[in-house]
Amino acid sequence: MTQPRAIDELISSWGDASRVRAFLNGHTFPLVEDSHVTFVWMGPAEAVNVRHWVYGLESSTTLTRAPNTDLWHLTLEIPANSRVEYKFEVHRDGRGEWLEDPLNPNRARDPFGANSVLQSAGYVSPEWTQPDPVTRPGVIERVRVPSKAFGQRAVQVYLPARYRKTRRYPLLVVHDGTDYLNYTGMKTVLDNLIHRLEIPEMVVAFSDSPDRLREYAADEGHAAYLTNDLLPHMTAKFPLIDEPRARCLVGASFGAVASFSTACRHPGVWGRLLLQSGSFAFTDIGRRNRRGPLFDRIVEFVNAYREKPQAVSQRVFVSCGVYESLIYENRSLVPLLDSTGMQVRFVEARDGHNWQNWRDRLREGLSWLFPGPLMFVYE
Repeated sequence: MTQPRAIDELISSWGDASRVRAFLNGHTFPLVEDSHVTFVWMGPAEAVNVRHWVYGLESSTTLTRAPNTDLWHLTLEIPANSRVEYKFEVHRDGRGEWLEDPLNPNRARDPFGANSVLQSAGYVSPEWTQPDPVTRPGVIERVRVPSKAFGQRAVQVYLPARYRKTRRYPLLVVHDGTDYLNYTGMKTVLDNLIHRLEIPEMVVAFSDSPDRLREYAADEGHAAYLTNDLLPHMTAKFPLIDEPRARCLVGASFGAVASFSTACRHPGVWGRLLLQSGSFAFTDIGRRNRRGPLFDRIVEFVNAYREKPQAVSQRVFVSCGVYESLIYENRSLVPLLDSTGMQVRFVEARDGHNWQNWRDRLREGLSWLFPGPLMFVYE
């Protein structure tokens, strides 16, 4: 016998306003019942759709209106441990408007605004991403970097709480640094992981580009800036471990391409890479790619690497969401990296192309690239 779902209870209570209010107040939304998730919209409308970012499903799915009510509902099967960002597309008075779910308090923010977040059965927001009152916080200072390639650039530099000039530290360079700080809470993550001795104390340069879609698309000038301008300046200004194993490039999407292509142009310099949801587009036949001209230089770069893979780093951590269109490209890259003798770890998550996905992978990525302090020192 099929177990009745909570949405059936809500619909059956529609004629009783007090029961409806009690139901809405007594449940969290979307309604998660094992693998079934029910989206609910309440209010006058001509039509309501769920707009989600799950590659492989229809990007717009229509809710059903309960007869003679303003209740709209849709039940989907979503695997456990999933995060799905979404909005409602509500049509009223002949026009559609994308809105966050007023019944769902969970939000994810990015440079374009905010989305509602479905957390399916089993997903828990990691506690190490939240401020911990016993953790001593590091500091962020602004540093100007003279550059032959770009004139001058400013980076935000993280120094750990117990920073001393008499010690030596690994260096992380993070692409889209301001977004990592704002949307993954990476400073809090670093504070917590360092405090818990899960990673060594480190210096982190959060770097940004005013023209990221060009510079991050396997651009030679950007690689030169990181390796010939930023790295020497950071080495002169801060007490860094002057070894490839203590240097790491981090990036997501185009930032992952920028990290990997920099390591390829300067093999052996950057001993650690953390590549998240990399836009590693390629073609098996010809040069035209389905993602458009913005990816042409990336396709040229990735195609060349696929033809002649080589070891350019020591350890490479790759992560991608299974709900991303880029999952195929990332899965295809990993065996090539592994074939060169580099140490590679690949992690898939039931998530999409978004900042919280990248946040949730930071602990595993950083602690594998840089094991706890003693292990890192003596490895």
